Amino acid sequence: MTETDDLDRRRFIASIGTVVAGASIAGCAAPGTTSSGGEQSPSAETEADASTETAAPTETATATETEAAASGSGDVPSSVSSYLSDTSNFDGSVADATDQDSVTVDVGASGNNGNFAYAPAAIEVSTGTTVQWEWTGKGAAHNVVAEDETFNSGSSASGTGVKFEYTFEETGVYNYYCTPHKALGMKGSVIVR
Repeated sequence: MTETDDLDRRRFIASIGTVVAGASIAGCAAPGTTSSGGEQSPSAETEADASTETAAPTETATATETEAAASGSGDVPSSVSSYLSDTSNFDGSVADATDQDSVTVDVGASGNNGNFAYAPAAIEVSTGTTVQWEWTGKGAAHNVVAEDETFNSGSSASGTGVKFEYTFEETGVYNYYCTPHKALGMKGSVIVR
């Protein structure tokens, strides 16, 4: 399958607006910082960093997307399909993690011509779920930044054991990216139902 065929397939899937579960998301964080930019002790920099926040829904979510998110229909919002259209490990499906207390997304997973992906690229969770992004130690330094700035892991970090977490309290669509690798397609989405 050529890249053009693959892109046409993705556009088709986005245009019909319904896809079944299965892809992924993941993110990046900086050791020694919290999402608010505060410094932690130097010894904490060698340990897994974790920062807990509460998300508000993205301002770019349409009423239709919010309704679809609330319905639990399994439909992929067009804002997710469109946002992840250039992400090589997004196949048009969403990993269903609803009714789980916590979900882990790999940062630096295989994708986008290297280890420049979140896995899974798109996930669906319930309100109150904590998503934890864990660095694989591959693909250089990464971070996790929400498009609407509701969460931010801070400066890019590399290595294993780096972690960042965020608790989603409101329904909506949360698109995010890795600052140094966004142009490569290192992006992800969390759909909160």
